[in-house]
Amino acid sequence: MRVKLRRRRFGQLAVVSAVAAAFGNLTKNTFAQTNPKRPTPSGQTFESAGSVEVKLRVNGASQALTIEPRVTLLDALRERIGLTGSKKGCDHGQCGACTVLVDGRRVLSCLTLAVTCEGTDVMTIEGLARGNDLHPMQAAFVKHDGFQCGYCTPGQICSAIAVLNEAKNGEASYVTTDVRQKPRAVQLTDDEIKERMSGNICRCGAYPNIVAAIREVHTDKAQAQTWQFAGENETAIFDVPEMKKETGEAAA
Repeated sequence: MRVKLRRRRFGQLAVVSAVAAAFGNLTKNTFAQTNPKRPTPSGQTFESAGSVEVKLRVNGASQALTIEPRVTLLDALRERIGLTGSKKGCDHGQCGACTVLVDGRRVLSCLTLAVTCEGTDVMTIEGLARGNDLHPMQAAFVKHDGFQCGYCTPGQICSAIAVLNEAKNGEASYVTTDVRQKPRAVQLTDDEIKERMSGNICRCGAYPNIVAAIREVHTDKAQAQTWQFAGENETAIFDVPEMKKETGEAAA
């Protein structure tokens, strides 16, 4: 009797194992057919079932992509186009490291679907400079040491450029004192700059230098640098883009 029961139990286990294996192979084959393995970025397209054709205009150049509708603008820029300046920080839209400009307005690219940007002009940190000539905001960040590790800097600079446009258009912030006279341009005080840039986190704590950089570009007046090298007692004298000229004059 025990021998028969053991044989019966063994037979049942064998049947269950065979069914599970068959189901696993069926699922695996079905997934492989509907979700083919994607190649690494090497100029090849990332195609799968449900992919769509999207044409983006990024930094003045047209980009034709075949992507899934759920792909974010950040992933399209970094993984498909190869523009890795925009950073993936929190991937939840809270740190601002992924900020880019879409039709001149700042957006969090980690929360923006790439397909929604078709027909718009997308500007990333790579498109701001003109050859060797830095954008004024980039030059101001260098001059005032508005970065340390640099990870959040692309998003900071893109956001800062948008802040100037918003103030020029008279768009109010939480700390704007007079919101009745529109569309008069808003004068960016330090409090205004801090409030408008509050969505961009700098884990290195370069906030005072970032504010100084934005203030200089906004007022179009040179601002004295306040940062110093460790151990120095005098204010740094570097100036951008004429750093060598200024340091040479100072030395003389």
